[in-house]
Amino acid sequence: MSRKLVVGITQGDGNGIGYEVIIKALADERMLDLCTPVIYGSSKIFGFYKKQIHNIDQINTNVITSAKDVHQKRVNIVNCLPENVFVEPGQPTPESAKAAMTSLEKAVQDIKDGYIDVLVTAPFNKRAMAAEGFGYTGHTEYLEKEFGVDEVAMIMVCDKLKVGVVTGHIPLKDVCNSITTEKILNKLRLMRRSLQRDFGIDAPKIAVLGLNPHCGDGGLLGDEEQQIILPAVKAANDEGIMAFGPYSPDGFFGLGNYAKYDAVLAMYHDQGLTPFKALAFEEGVNYTAGLPIVRTSPDHGTAYEMAGRDLADPRSMMASIYAAIDIYNRRADYDELVENRMTIKLPDTEIKPRGGRIIE
Repeated sequence: MSRKLVVGITQGDGNGIGYEVIIKALADERMLDLCTPVIYGSSKIFGFYKKQIHNIDQINTNVITSAKDVHQKRVNIVNCLPENVFVEPGQPTPESAKAAMTSLEKAVQDIKDGYIDVLVTAPFNKRAMAAEGFGYTGHTEYLEKEFGVDEVAMIMVCDKLKVGVVTGHIPLKDVCNSITTEKILNKLRLMRRSLQRDFGIDAPKIAVLGLNPHCGDGGLLGDEEQQIILPAVKAANDEGIMAFGPYSPDGFFGLGNYAKYDAVLAMYHDQGLTPFKALAFEEGVNYTAGLPIVRTSPDHGTAYEMAGRDLADPRSMMASIYAAIDIYNRRADYDELVENRMTIKLPDTEIKPRGGRIIE
């Protein structure tokens, strides 16, 4: 049986729904049988939001200053914010942005130091964070820099669908100039490895979406499919990556063709996340592939309009905790298998797909 992992959870923006979904997710005592949760934030804010939530029994907490002092059978809270922290539910403020940064920085340092096993991040407000000098467009970009990796992939995950994106948090007007054959190929390589190592899929099939309406309609509506995307699919095939497409997104999702593949690679943020959230919003998880650590997050934002009103749905937060634990354990199993294979020198096998083609 796998050991009980220590799950670090950042508070995100304390004026959003972060604390509410965290508290609701951890309210079931069975969660403590699965993991040891460590919230990075404020016991004062935790107590404030707990009072706003109905039908929550007593939650046994352990208030600490360091994750070194976790209690295995309680919800641990690392007090890393000032004692005079102020809560304004529903309002993005400089103080809440600074608190979100502090929470994240402390949790990242602790996972680097080995005090926590996995990281789950509650949502923050990107604009408020930028105004306070955060310097990154989101968690993904921050973690990429903190862990010194050259490439990561944002993959939205649920039981029936996994969607990655070539370009992430950039303006739509910059998407076309940001898409290259090599960038698509790198994302396909990263996704294939993550699907194998993190999700236990031996020979994953990845569908690649086009960029233009009707995949460019033979060049009439754009030629990125022929000039950039299709060459990337073919190059991936040559490497043994089972990539297919490009596919026209509307028909692909409208006809349910995503069910035939293990994952989908979209060209830009909303092209992938809009259908994903339409199909799986309540249980969706945002996973950052390519990091040396496991990081997940709910697939929703701060939802200020719900904050402090006991309306927040905790299922995506719960799914994020479950996913982080599952991915950590699958990685360990995969790495052990690879190590054993290298020790006894078993040959690798590859399945090479046929070349890609544009499908409208």
